Amino acid sequence: MNSKNFIIPPNKNISLKNYPADFKGNFGEKEKAQKKIEKDISRLAELQYLLYAQGNYALLIIFQAMDTAGKDSAIKHIMSGVNPQGVQVHSFKEPSSEELAHDYLWRSMKVLPQRGQIGIFNRSYYEEVLVTRVRPEVLSKQKLPPGNGLKNIWKRRFEDINHMERYLVRNGVILLKFFLHISKKEQRERLLSRINDENKNWKFSASDLETRKYWDRYMKAYQDMMNHTSTEWAPWYIIPSDHKWFARAAVADVIVLKMESLRLSYPKVGKEEKANLLKCKEILKKQ
Repeated sequence: MNSKNFIIPPNKNISLKNYPADFKGNFGEKEKAQKKIEKDISRLAELQYLLYAQGNYALLIIFQAMDTAGKDSAIKHIMSGVNPQGVQVHSFKEPSSEELAHDYLWRSMKVLPQRGQIGIFNRSYYEEVLVTRVRPEVLSKQKLPPGNGLKNIWKRRFEDINHMERYLVRNGVILLKFFLHISKKEQRERLLSRINDENKNWKFSASDLETRKYWDRYMKAYQDMMNHTSTEWAPWYIIPSDHKWFARAAVADVIVLKMESLRLSYPKVGKEEKANLLKCKEILKKQ
């Protein structure tokens, strides 16, 4: 698998129509993908320990997608081997009254991972150029200052986000941004599955059908968002997600490769500290 196949090059306008959601890459078979995932899960556990020990970086993983694309299951499977003390998962729902009283980035910024930690955003501040764009009534609740209306607001928000992400990367927060790309046909099948399977009924919401009405608008908003915010320092990855096993394998592969590129290592012990360790060793041996 080559993660470069999924990355959106900076300063290049792409069309989602050219990214098939049912792509299965060079895996071909589910069993082969499962073996790759197991290997990457084990490697990720090692890298997480190094990330914590070195303490120079934080990793922020962002998942954006339409409903049923598999965000929750991807997080569950890929992170199954890591130490839960070093991972924070935040799901962003409809903003609270307190969150609406702040700027639109506030609720995301206050839960950023600290150095040595992995943070996962299940949806994120990117909802502010997706839902608010497709559903103007959501934007109207944000109490924007007079004169700061819809004119050029999306361009301004793209600029805000790009500057903010560059600031984060410059300060050791590594960003990985995944768009789990599901087809409208596959979403229909997954929604029907939630209705037909009694054990999945709790996962179905009538609001999913309401959102589905705006499918084309959302695709246009996602495409524009990625075209304007896929940068050298924080590129977007479009992950084909009609096959969940492939999506999980692709995401895990990107995460591992990115963490390996950081050349993480255990902190070096100086001469004075090493001498002190030897003294402590002798004390312990005599006890």
